[in-house]
Amino acid sequence: MEIKAVIFDLGGVLVRTEFPQARRELARKLGQELETLDRIIWGREDWELAETGAITYDEYWKRVGAQLGLTTPEELSDFRRQYFSGDRVDEELVRLIKALRMHYKIGLLSNAPDRLDTWLEEDWGIKEIFDAVVYSAQVGMAKPDPAIFRLILDRLHVPPSEALFIDDYPRNVDAALELGMQAIRFTSTRALLDELPRYLTWSAEDPSA
Repeated sequence: MEIKAVIFDLGGVLVRTEFPQARRELARKLGQELETLDRIIWGREDWELAETGAITYDEYWKRVGAQLGLTTPEELSDFRRQYFSGDRVDEELVRLIKALRMHYKIGLLSNAPDRLDTWLEEDWGIKEIFDAVVYSAQVGMAKPDPAIFRLILDRLHVPPSEALFIDDYPRNVDAALELGMQAIRFTSTRALLDELPRYLTWSAEDPSA
């Protein structure tokens, strides 16, 4: 069946850590390996609570700060600023989405905390490129739960067979496929551009098509 909607993940796809040196430096200052620091930040139950809206993003970082020995709001704010300083929005993908939107409905489906609306609108200025945005803290469930996929499909008014989903996590790609969607595992922007013609009549090589 013809694809009528393309749904993107955010972290690891549209927004990625392009310059990890800042994170390595922070880990070194704390006397830790970067992998250990990342596990403290992302690998604990607190992140799952923040993702699904059970705790706020601010409360989540207070808990992280306690684990890292950051005792003041200023220390925690400075740590967060440095930790995320190497993250970038992929402007090439943003241009691609704007071109795709002339031919397809565009959705964003993300496991993200309660700050995502602010980031999309005020920090990155990309909220308007999506026809529908669904994120985990907003709706109290997270990928790979089939229910969150159904929600974005409902908001885009397409059945699973008419949607293409793009995500960097294999388990999320598998969940989309099991639901009857088409899906691509994101590895790089170049690889995505090479794969899209398998699914879409529109071509990045011929934007007017």
